[in-house]
Amino acid sequence: MRSATREALASTRAVLADLGGAADLAVGAEILAAGRAIAGAPQLLGLLSDPTADPAGKKAVIDRVFADQSAATRAVLTAVAGSRWSSHEDLLVGIEDAGIRAIAATASTDTSIEAELFSFESAVRSDAALELALGTKLGSPSEKSSLVERLLGGKASAQTIAILSHLVQQPRGRRIGELVRDASRIVADQAGKLVATVTTATPLSDGQAARVARGLSERYGKDISINHVVDPSVVGGVRVQIGGDVIDGTVSTRLSELRLQLAG
Repeated sequence: MRSATREALASTRAVLADLGGAADLAVGAEILAAGRAIAGAPQLLGLLSDPTADPAGKKAVIDRVFADQSAATRAVLTAVAGSRWSSHEDLLVGIEDAGIRAIAATASTDTSIEAELFSFESAVRSDAALELALGTKLGSPSEKSSLVERLLGGKASAQTIAILSHLVQQPRGRRIGELVRDASRIVADQAGKLVATVTTATPLSDGQAARVARGLSERYGKDISINHVVDPSVVGGVRVQIGGDVIDGTVSTRLSELRLQLAG
C-alpha cells in the first residue's frame, strides 16, 4: 500500500472514531452503499479522488448527492474525499474500510463476525454452484445480495449479513475468498486483533486451539482470532497464516522439501 493511501486511511479512520456511537449499523450500511454508488458513477469518482479539486466543492457535491443520508455518513465521505489517495481504486478501498469498521464496531461481545465470515467462505468454497452464483459477473448485484440474505437470515448476525451483502455486490475484481479475507482482516483490526488461519490434518481440541492462539498472541503482541481449517492432505503438523506471514510446520511441506533436497 502506497504512503498516500496509508495516510488517507488513517485520517478517515480518525474521523470515524470521532463519530463514536453516531456511526451505527445503519450508517455503516449507508457508507458501503455510497461506495457502490460512487464506483458506478465515473465522473463522481474522478472528482472525489482528484487531489487538485477544491475540498469545499467536494463537500458540496457530497451533501447534494447524498442529501438523504445521515450526517455521519456524509462526514465520513467528506473525510475520504478530502484525503489524498494513490488511485481511484484506493479511494473505494477507503470507503469500504470505513463502512466495514462502522458496522463491526456495533457487534456485541458474544458475536464473532470473523468466525461467521469464515464459515460463510468455507460453505461457498465447498459448493461450486453457490460459488458461481455469487461470483459470476452475469448475475445482478441485487440478486446476489438477496441470496446472501436468504442463506444467512437467522443464522448470522446483522453485521455479517450487511458486510457480505455489500461484498457480493461490489467485488471489484476479487474472488469470494479474497473478499471475505479482506473484510475479516478489517473487522479483526477494528477490534485490535489479528486473524490467523490454522490448518491441521485433524480437528484441534479447544485446549489445543487456545494454546495456539496464546502462542501467536505472545509472538505478535495482539489478540488472535483463529480460523481453523481441517485438511487431511497436510498429513500432520500445523500451518499458520497471518496476513502475509506463513509458519508452515506441516508434514507434507517437510516431505516436499526433503524430496527437493534428494533431487538436487
